[in-house]
Amino acid sequence: MEKRRHWIAPVLIGILLVGAIAWGYNLYTINERYATALDNHYQRLFHDVKSHVENVQVGLSKALVATSKERNILLFSQIMTDANFAQDKLGQMPISHADIANTEKFLAQAADYSYFLIQKHLDGKDISPEEREALWSLQENSAMFNGELARLHDSMAESGYIYEAAAVFSKKDRNVNDKNEFQTSLTNLESHVGKTPELIYDGPFADQIINKKPEGLGNKKVSMEDAARIARDFIGGNKSTRIEAFEQGEDIDELRIPAYTFHLFQGNQKNDLPIYAGVSKKGGKLIWMANPRPIGKEDVSIKDAEKLALDYLKKHGFENMEPNYSLKYDGHILFNFAYKEDDITIYPDLIKVKVALDTGEIISFDASAYYLNHKDRKLDTPKISAEEARERLRTKFDIDSTRLALIPKGKNEILCYEFKGKYKDADFIIYINALDGKEEQILQLIHNENGTLTF
Repeated sequence: MEKRRHWIAPVLIGILLVGAIAWGYNLYTINERYATALDNHYQRLFHDVKSHVENVQVGLSKALVATSKERNILLFSQIMTDANFAQDKLGQMPISHADIANTEKFLAQAADYSYFLIQKHLDGKDISPEEREALWSLQENSAMFNGELARLHDSMAESGYIYEAAAVFSKKDRNVNDKNEFQTSLTNLESHVGKTPELIYDGPFADQIINKKPEGLGNKKVSMEDAARIARDFIGGNKSTRIEAFEQGEDIDELRIPAYTFHLFQGNQKNDLPIYAGVSKKGGKLIWMANPRPIGKEDVSIKDAEKLALDYLKKHGFENMEPNYSLKYDGHILFNFAYKEDDITIYPDLIKVKVALDTGEIISFDASAYYLNHKDRKLDTPKISAEEARERLRTKFDIDSTRLALIPKGKNEILCYEFKGKYKDADFIIYINALDGKEEQILQLIHNENGTLTF
């Protein structure tokens, strides 16, 4: 019996030790798989950004030599799509929004300037020499952007760069000599893109509109500590949530909405995935949030995702928001919500919410347009009736719905009747000025399995 006692204890210790080693190895394996999945996700995003920017450059080059308005309309439509996709996917990369502000602005301008020229062609007008010069400037920037992305892609492929490390660790966690080549290259890119001359045209992303002062923030200044608390509360964090400010760039105060920017870690492990967030320096509003986690198999319907997004907005104090358009890709769906006041849809007050379709989690939130434009408005009273506005439409335009909407146009906001309907089996939205009956805008709706786009 005594001998048995002597060997029982070592055996139990051995079993526990083997179990601990197995558990640790299993945890290590899971973490490795998760890190690999995240890195693959970022590699795909970077490749997609590169492809979309290449398409933008090719489209701009073709538009410069095309002589047909019809051909240009097709080219500008594709440029819009690729620039928007590039901007969205670049925003999901593990980098500071402040560090890519000029790049995002360039992509937004490329998309919106293309839209402006589409409208001009639809009005039967040619591109002026000044507009052709602006196009050439955009094309030069896209070519430079392309060259930098190609160089960066080749360099990181040769060095075995790990994107996931850029997402998880802040600069103070790395060796000082271990430069983040991805961040450095994009910062260099910013300095060149920032030299793009002003584009003066009638569109929501014109420089004179981008540089307007935010109207929905108020004037109260907040400290970084208060901003960190606001960010933690917004994402539903607790005392165990680690939060770190990250480098904002020397031109942070030149942004439309200067903000404190943070990494938030929900767990305690150093390799937990961060959530990114920006809180305005004035007003202390959470302007944007992004959770660039890998997305698994889709298990949430679009209808349920829309409800989750709407509930999320209500939870954070955004009442009277209505969904308008959506776009589904890469396992998530992006919803555009517009503010509604007195049964009038206020399009300038826009919030974008992205929902992961594996769990229904909100993985992105962008209220920059909302805070840029939201204010107490004295809305005009229509001077013509809906019936009078309807008389301005083509006779064979079959109307599905009619409502009042406030739409942006240059520096102004215009009250219009919004008519949705069909013409020869194609879906359109036509905006008729509710004060003078002028046709202000025509959008074509393109439906596919991923959602609805407007051109």
